[in-house]
Amino acid sequence: MVRVNGQPADPAARVGVGDVVEFEIPEAYVTDAAAEAIPLDVIYEDDDLAVINKPAGMVVHPAPGHHTGTLVHALLGRGGNWSAVGGAARPGIVHRLDKGTSGLIVVARNDMSHRALSKQLKDRSLSRTYLAIVQGEIRDAAGELEGPIGRHPKERKRMAVVSGGRFARTRYEVVERRAGHTLLRCDLDTGRTHQIRVHLAALGHPVAGDAEYGGREDVLSRPMLHAWRLRLQHPRTKEEMSFEAPPPEDFDSFWASAR
Repeated sequence: MVRVNGQPADPAARVGVGDVVEFEIPEAYVTDAAAEAIPLDVIYEDDDLAVINKPAGMVVHPAPGHHTGTLVHALLGRGGNWSAVGGAARPGIVHRLDKGTSGLIVVARNDMSHRALSKQLKDRSLSRTYLAIVQGEIRDAAGELEGPIGRHPKERKRMAVVSGGRFARTRYEVVERRAGHTLLRCDLDTGRTHQIRVHLAALGHPVAGDAEYGGREDVLSRPMLHAWRLRLQHPRTKEEMSFEAPPPEDFDSFWASAR
C-alpha cells in the first residue's frame, strides 16, 4: 500500500530529496479471534506444525468482512499452542491460500517452527505445487512465466503484472488438454498475492472460474486452483517431508465434464 514515485515501494530502498511517497491507510482491524469447533482435514500434525487440507471457500485468517469461520478460528478450536510471529490475528499462519483455492497449507505450532518455515519459503526450499484448470489449450508442454506483480493501477483489490512490481516467477507443465481447457501443474518460485492467477491470465489462459481475472465459467463458483503438493524440511528434526492432497469433487467433476 506504499508507492514511491508512482511505483510499488521496495522495503530495502532509501528515499531521497524530491521522492514522492504515497500510501493508503488500510481499514483498522483488531481481533481477538475466538475458538470455533470447525472440522478440519488434518493431513499431518505434531508439536511443531500441522498440514491442513483447506476447503475452497474458507478464509485463512480474520479480516474485514470475515470475523468468524476462518482457518484461524478452526485452529484455535483445535486447541494447543500456535505461533505468535504473525500477530494476534494470525496465530499459526505461515503462508496463505486464497479463499477460493483448495488444498494444502502448513501452519506453525510455535515461534521456532514459524521462523524456520518462513525461512524455507524465502529461500524456496519449501516447495508448493498447484493443479490448475485453465481456459484454452496451451500449446507448449511446459514453460516459465515471469512478470513483476503489483496492485492493479485502477482496481486496487486486484493484482496485475505491472512495471515496478515485485519479481515473480511461475513454472508450469501441461498434464492434459481437453476441448477448450488445459490441466496444468504449477510450481511457485516466488509467493506473490494471486501469483498463479495473475500470470496465467497474463498468458491469455485464465484459471477457469476465476471471474476476477477473466476466467468466467457460469457453472463454477470458484477458481479451479488446488494446492496439491507441499514439500518442506521439518524445522526440528530436519526430515524432508512431502504431502499430497487430491483435488476436491468440484475440481474433478468439472475436469471430467471437459471431456
